[in-house]
Amino acid sequence: MSEEAERAIREAHERGDMDAAVRSALAHYQTEVYSFLYARLGSESDAHEVLAQASEDLWRGIEGFEWRCSFRTWLYTLARHAAVRFERTPANQRARRQSLSRVSDAPVRERSRTRPYLRTDVKDRFAALRSTLDPDEQSLLVLRVDRGMSWEDVARVLHDSGDADLRRHAANLRQRFRQLVLRLRERARDEGLLEDD
Repeated sequence: MSEEAERAIREAHERGDMDAAVRSALAHYQTEVYSFLYARLGSESDAHEVLAQASEDLWRGIEGFEWRCSFRTWLYTLARHAAVRFERTPANQRARRQSLSRVSDAPVRERSRTRPYLRTDVKDRFAALRSTLDPDEQSLLVLRVDRGMSWEDVARVLHDSGDADLRRHAANLRQRFRQLVLRLRERARDEGLLEDD
């Protein structure tokens, strides 16, 4: 997290220049929040749509932001909320999505008979393994591993609770993370990505 970015956003917010605060926030954090959404949703178009919704939520809520956490953490929270709303919309549920043309799906089905890890390099094999996780598990990995957020900030993003419950949620997330890592390690061994200890 950039202290300079947080300072610029806060200064604009404190002087009442919400436009400057939002522009600064998006300039600094838009790319990383987009990649968080892409990891969760697995689709560029879906990630763009949800980022647009999160940006709209940011515009609507910025005046009420109370600085109980970093602006970056709050923006990730808005993005997760927008993603959850998107995922809950019946038209956006993966099981309901179908191609409009069966012909266009034929080549895709033909290619998909080859297991992904047999036709990609190791990095892609790990990405495929990671994509089997549910959206909350993917979010947990992105926030903790890729973004290096503290456990309390991860808890703020992933749980809609007050500060009183924050430590408890952070402890639960640490435990869940340990179990997730063990499960991923086991799957990676099964896929031949890791050697046995």
